[in-house]
Amino acid sequence: MQLSREALLNAYRAMKTIREFEERLHVEIQTGEIAGFTHLYCGQEAVAVGVCEHLGTRDRIVSTHRGHGHCLAKGCDVEGMMKEIWGSREGLCKGKGGSMHIADADKGMLGANGIVGAGAPIAVGAALASRANGPGPDGLDVAIAFSGDGACNQGTTFEAMNLAVVTQAPCIFVFENNHYSEHTGFSYAVGTDRDIASRAEAFGMKAWRADGTDFFAVHETMREVLAHVRGGGGPAAVEFDTERFFGHFEGDPQRYRGPGEIDRIRAERDCLTRFRAAVTAAGLLEHSDIDALDTQVMDTIEAAVSAARAAARPTAEDVLADVYISY
Repeated sequence: MQLSREALLNAYRAMKTIREFEERLHVEIQTGEIAGFTHLYCGQEAVAVGVCEHLGTRDRIVSTHRGHGHCLAKGCDVEGMMKEIWGSREGLCKGKGGSMHIADADKGMLGANGIVGAGAPIAVGAALASRANGPGPDGLDVAIAFSGDGACNQGTTFEAMNLAVVTQAPCIFVFENNHYSEHTGFSYAVGTDRDIASRAEAFGMKAWRADGTDFFAVHETMREVLAHVRGGGGPAAVEFDTERFFGHFEGDPQRYRGPGEIDRIRAERDCLTRFRAAVTAAGLLEHSDIDALDTQVMDTIEAAVSAARAAARPTAEDVLADVYISY
C-alpha cells in the first residue's frame, strides 16, 4: 500500500527523532548528569515506528528496558521524556520512572519495564480489558507487547502467549530480534533451529516474519497483522529481524561482537539510510525534504535537552507522592 507524502514525512520524522534522542543520550550520559542504567534503541527505529504508525490512542503498548523508541513512536512528548530521564519532577512520571520505567497512559503507553519478559502478561490483560470495553471505530482495540529475543525464553512470555490463545485476546506479541540477549547470541541461547515466530505458532496463534530494518516491510506486515487481530482472528505474533547499534547498556564494552560487526551493520542495515534511499530513488521525497526534517529534529532534541537541564528537581516532599494510595 503506497503511503502518502505526509505519511512518509511523518514516518521519517518519527524514526529520526528516536535516533537523535538516543544518540544525544549516548553523549550526555558520559557527563554524569543522568542517573541509572540506560539502554539505547538505535538501529531498531523502523520497528517501533512501523508498528505504532497504525495505532490509535485506544490501542495500548507495553515496552521493555529498551523503551525510549516505543514511547516516542506512540506519541509521548519528547521534552517530557527527556526531563524524566534527567530525573526532573516535570518529567512524564515526575522523575520517578527514569529511563526504564517511562509511562504515559494517556498516550496508550503502559510503561517500559526493567524485567525481561514482564510486559507480555500486562499486554494480555490490557487486551482483555479492551475487548470487554467493546470495539472501536476500526474494530477491536489491540494491545502490543514489545520484547526482544531474550524474552522469548521467559516463562512469563510463554504463559502470556498461552493465555492469549485460550482467551482469544486481541494481543500482538512483537519480538525484536536484534541477535543479542544482553551479551549472549541468539543462536547460542534460543533452542530452536527455526525462529522465534515458530515458537508463537506452537501455541496456536498466527505469526508473521519480516525485515525489521526495512520500514516498509514492517509497516506492511503490521497492516496484515492488525487486520487479522482487529477482525477477531485472535492473538498474533510477529518477529522482526533487526540490529542494535549500541551495547546492551551504556558502558557495555561489547567484547562479544565480532571484528568490524558494528561498522558493518551501521553501513548495511541502517533503517534510516535504507528509508532515504528508497523514497528518493522512487521519487516520493527529495533529499532536501529529508534534510529539512533532519534540521527540525536536531532543533527539537537540543531544546529538549536544554529544558531538561533547567527543569525542577524533586523535593523531599515528593518522596512519598504517588507511591501509596487509599482505596
